[in-house]
Parts: sequence; C-alpha cells; structure tokens
Amino acid sequence: MKLKLDAIRACLDGAIPGTIATCAADGVPNAAYLSQVQYVDAEHVALSWQFFNTTRRNILANPLARVALIDPTTAGHYRLLLHYLRTEEEGPLFEIMKAKLAGIASHAGMAGVFRLLGADVYRVLEIDQVPSRMLAPALPRANLLAALRASVEELCLCMDLDALLCRTLDCLERHFDVHHAMILLLDASAGRLYTIASRGYEASGIGSEIALGDGVIGVAARERTPIRIGHFAAEYSYGKAIRENLERSGMALQMDTEIPLPGLPGANSQLAVPIRAGSRVLGVLYLESAQEQRFGYDDEDVMVSLAGGLGAAIQLLHHGPADHRDEPRAASRAPPAQPSASGPPLQVRHFAENDSIFLDTDYLIKGVAGSILWALLRDHADTGRTAFSNRELRLDPRIRLPDISDNLEARLILLGRRLVERNAPIRIEKTTRGCFQLRVERPLQLTHLPAGA
Repeated sequence: MKLKLDAIRACLDGAIPGTIATCAADGVPNAAYLSQVQYVDAEHVALSWQFFNTTRRNILANPLARVALIDPTTAGHYRLLLHYLRTEEEGPLFEIMKAKLAGIASHAGMAGVFRLLGADVYRVLEIDQVPSRMLAPALPRANLLAALRASVEELCLCMDLDALLCRTLDCLERHFDVHHAMILLLDASAGRLYTIASRGYEASGIGSEIALGDGVIGVAARERTPIRIGHFAAEYSYGKAIRENLERSGMALQMDTEIPLPGLPGANSQLAVPIRAGSRVLGVLYLESAQEQRFGYDDEDVMVSLAGGLGAAIQLLHHGPADHRDEPRAASRAPPAQPSASGPPLQVRHFAENDSIFLDTDYLIKGVAGSILWALLRDHADTGRTAFSNRELRLDPRIRLPDISDNLEARLILLGRRLVERNAPIRIEKTTRGCFQLRVERPLQLTHLPAGA
C-alpha cells in the first residue's frame, strides 16, 4: 500500500462523514454517506451497518467497495479500496462502534434513528491520497510519549496502593492535561465496579458503583476493550444507567445506599480503558471532558499503555514480597495512645442484607468494606482492641472476601477515604506495612439488623 492505515487514523473518528461507493451484481453503482469507519488494526477497518439498504445489498453481492475520507485537521483527501470479510453483531468491536454511534447520533439529533445492526469488517487493499490543498496539521497538546515516560517513572516509585492511585491521577493532570478522571476497581463476584479514586469533581464519589455493561465504564470492563466517545451520548449517561440498574434489582435498601457516581453533567468526550493484569480485568481508568473530540486515537493508545502499567503495579503490590512474618509482631505492639471516646454515643447500624453501614442516620458504605468495618467495630466493642493486620482480615470468616485474589488493601483504602469524607468519628490509620489501627472518638452503640429485618 502507498500509505499505511495508521497514518490516517484521524480520518476515522467520524468528525467528517465518509462516503462509500459500491456496485451491484449487474454493474449499477451506488454511493452513500457513512456514519463510521472504525480502525480495527493496521490492515482492517469496520464500517457501521445501520440499515438494510442498497449499499448493504451491493456488498453482499459484490464484496469490493471504495471509501472516501477527509482528515478533519488538514483537509487531506484519501481513497480506500476495501474487501468485505464478515459482520460482527456482538463483542468488543461491536460495542465500541455502538458507543461511538450513540455519541454521533445525539450530536446530530438522530438518537432515535441511528441504531447499529452490525460492524462490517473489511480488509484494506489500497490507500491513495487524492491531490488536494492541505492545511498544516494542528500542533499536539502535549508530547504523549514523553508524558507516558514521565508518568511511568513516577509510578515506579510508589510502594503502596494508596500512593499509586493518587500518583496516577496526579500524572493525568500534570502530564496529560486531563482534569476529570476516576479509577474504579472490579468486584468480580458482584459484577460491579466501585470508585476508589477520583480527581476534578465537586464530590469524590468514593464508593460509588457501576454494573458491568452499564455506560462506557461498564462496557469497557465487560468487553475488556477501550471505549471512546467524542460527543455527548444520552444513552451512556451514568445517572440513567445507575437508575435503570437499580430499578431492575428492585432493592429499596440499595436505592437508599447508592453513592452518586462522580462525573460531568454533560461530558462530550469519554474514554474508558480497562486496567488489566494478564487476562484478568482489575478495573477501569476513566477520563472525560466537556470538550468534544477531546480524546483521539493517540490518547487511547497511550492510556492503554498507562493502564497496563497501572494493572501490573497493582498486581505486584498485591502479590509482592510483603513481609507477612512481621505482621503479627507489628500488630501486637501497643498502638499509639488514643484520646478517650467522648461526646454523645454514635449509633452504628449494620444491615446484613448487603453489609451496609449507617452512622446515626447517614449512610456510609456497604459490601465487603461494610463487613470489614463491622468486624473491626465488633472486636473493638467486645475487647477494646484497636490494632489489626491485613493478614488476619483475609482469614476472618466474618468478612467473606469474595475471592482469594480480591485486593483487601483496596477495600481498606475505600473504607478509610469514606470515613474521612463523611467526617466520621471513626478512622482507620496505617501504622506499619500490613498493619493499621482503629481510632474511635465517640462511644459506640452497635445495632445488627439481620437480612429481611
């Protein structure tokens, strides 16, 4: 090929609709506009199939097509010769194109008309540049490779998960000029992702959840693929996704304990990238912006690399050479002196149905993090204990960690941040590696409510 497909990826984001020319079996030509031309790899693209029209009939009869594309930044014209291979009606490629089409449709006022039926995959046989007057390419916002290198060097210095999460969000802001982002980790047993860190929002949303398959984040995790949208897409609104998920569950208590997911009210650009370690999805790195088409293919590529490094670091910290032999000895040491609990009693209610915790009348947390806090408070109430270790929590049958590989440290970080955010008179403070102390500033009144109560 005269040109490589990677060189014209800017043409494939749908900013300027492409055109496709096909030919019927009897030789009659036809031309039509295209909603999407999706980059698949260096030799393949996918075209959106939305209607059973003349183009569709022609391709099924004669698999060759010509596609004309225009670069939205340079106005360069390109002509592709394609050969139809197959149609995908589900899976990662289909979901990527479905999400992008939703954004394009909402932007064009066609949300009720555009509906993806399938992703038609083509092999690219030729790429020709059509002679035309071209503009100078726009200067990049940043050198993405340099930003990635600087970020990776900083992340390598993080020795615990809390520092790793904070440093990742710092790097996104300083090196990539991304001011709205969040990191969510996957609770595979529940089929949900929970927010453990965020940046740029009025409310942090720590502890908020999204189900697999809901919105850009849920689809990216379920399909194990990046999902990127360049225009506002109403059907990928998180308020709508969460509301519909709760209505499906029919759980009134869950409605009362839902922490709002942080987010821009009208995000015009979204990028959700799975955080992976080997074949396992650990969570999702999510970026958004009020600016349309803020994230392009290059941003997607570099964030996939950053998320890969983040996933490897999380896995290494979780399974790394922590000196568990020191944990019992460290936990047995006398913790720092604490002030005596004073003031009115704090009512702590535990609902066994979903391990949700309420402090007085305010909801705090649920799930595994809720069961951890309840176990700690029970031990404190029964024996006055304040020093604990991660190792013993992993073995505690009351907590019911869903998987031996579940990241307990992430749950403790989530719990600790929620307590600080709610200004609770209870704190979890790290003392040594693998050990922490419980600090209680008010007398406690513990109430356990069994399932169905």
